[in-house]
Amino acid sequence: MAIGKVKGCCNLRETVCYISIGSNQGDGRQNCRNALTLLDKVPGVNVLTISPCYRTEPVGITEQDWFINAVVELKTSLSARALLREMLNIENIMGRIRELKGGPRIIDLDILLYGQEVIAEDDLIVPHPEMHNRRFVLEPLNQIASFAIHPAFGISIRGLLERLSDNRIVEKIT
Repeated sequence: MAIGKVKGCCNLRETVCYISIGSNQGDGRQNCRNALTLLDKVPGVNVLTISPCYRTEPVGITEQDWFINAVVELKTSLSARALLREMLNIENIMGRIRELKGGPRIIDLDILLYGQEVIAEDDLIVPHPEMHNRRFVLEPLNQIASFAIHPAFGISIRGLLERLSDNRIVEKIT
């Protein structure tokens, strides 16, 4: 997969976003790769950087397989709502079934940051409301965007990671 490829003409209204990718069913790494490939094919989305993959301890429902997690930096001309719609479509294409909140999933895509926007709608909250509490999000995000500022807190990703009390296991695997 080509990273940072140019898709059409430059758009001055593009927004840099960070998306988390996770899986704990089947081949988690391959599921994440497949989601990335589908995401990169979306018109108006240009994948820029991919964090290393991490093997992570589950949060919430702990009696399930461990996850493979990563974070992707992308540039998009899509609105946050349109990007969310595309991400949900990718989850559906890949066979995600939403039976139990926090339960096992073949793929999970979440918008962590959408530029410096703060969005609070019923079905779209950005920045992700739990990202600052989750080591499995902050570790890979710190690898590719330690300088990024959380728009609601005014603290860098590195700063959030340094303040984090979550002690769950997060192991870099790639």
